[in-house]
Amino acid sequence: MKFVYFDCSSGASGDMILGALLSLGVPLNEFQQVIKGLKIAVDIKARKAKSHNLTGLKVEVLTPVTSPERNFSEVENIILKSSFSPEVKKKAGQIFKRLFEAEARVHGRSFQKTHLHEAAADDALVDIVGTCWLLERLKVTKIYFSPVNLGSGFVQTSHGRLAVPPPAVAELMRGCSVFRTEEPTELLTPTGAAILTTLGECRGPWPELVYDKIGCGIGHKELIIHPNILRAFYGNLKFFQPTRKIQVIEATLDDASPQLLGNFLNLALKLGALEAYLTPVIMKKNRPGIKLTILAEIDKIDQLIEAVFRETTTIGLRYYPVERRILRREIEEYNLQGQRIRVKVSYLGEEPVNFQPEFDDCLRAAEKLSWPVKKVINLVMKKLPG
Repeated sequence: MKFVYFDCSSGASGDMILGALLSLGVPLNEFQQVIKGLKIAVDIKARKAKSHNLTGLKVEVLTPVTSPERNFSEVENIILKSSFSPEVKKKAGQIFKRLFEAEARVHGRSFQKTHLHEAAADDALVDIVGTCWLLERLKVTKIYFSPVNLGSGFVQTSHGRLAVPPPAVAELMRGCSVFRTEEPTELLTPTGAAILTTLGECRGPWPELVYDKIGCGIGHKELIIHPNILRAFYGNLKFFQPTRKIQVIEATLDDASPQLLGNFLNLALKLGALEAYLTPVIMKKNRPGIKLTILAEIDKIDQLIEAVFRETTTIGLRYYPVERRILRREIEEYNLQGQRIRVKVSYLGEEPVNFQPEFDDCLRAAEKLSWPVKKVINLVMKKLPG
């Protein structure tokens, strides 16, 4: 399984997404042949280009005639009649549905009566369906994207001159991290916004990832302040760590029984805590006490905080974000005298650096073989590489 992470520091558009994905190694002639399955009259060209001395792939979708305005049913009909796989058709339909819904909301129209010109034109069909096919071709199962640069100033649309971001883009990016620079132009198009927000997840800080390739799509505008590029970082999904930040929850107690606290540690782990432990401390008035510490991802802290108040005697706690870095882990199995022993192997990149036999497996094997458990552990460790 593969991931792609889009660096949207210069925004994103449909043709930039195509360029970034194609430059990851998909032959242009293969893409051109596949797009014929849409049964629309388009000519696709791609060439190496530069923006501020950075090189990437610039894709152009040329249409011999002006595309008509289309409603969702008309767009959906073109997609369903194409020769693409069911999964590509499904994802392309979801992107267009989200695009039409956003336009309908901001202009106060019904979904059925909403017609789009630029965003439902032939080139947009190629951008959206082509992106879905390229992701399938590259075996991408997860899409992530950075906070998106919107640009600034005004843009001319079929609805007149609108401030950046135009209403449909603003609607599509609801809930995602965005920012603006002084680049006086629109950097995020409706098509780009619809693709990213339908298929991908926005990640705030730069995620921890190990990538194999970098694709680069070049936009058609020549920007003043920075290069007009969209980079796609592509790699194995098992090396992608979406977030480093976790939350630490702490509470100090001097009036809770050991039974109560021991039970709570088990409960915290059941509620999704990454770690939960107790530390002896000296509290005010020199009273010995216990500090409860819980590490958890941000989406788990509300239920964990509620559990702390319900299950312990504390009347206050604190929580704060911390950075966390972990090694990738895999389980390998070894046979010792007919006994199955699982070993946790930790990797730094591609290099195995730690080996830890599962103690429960070693204990069970020791009982079966009538050996000391440390003998089992030592024999398993001798079987390990290095």
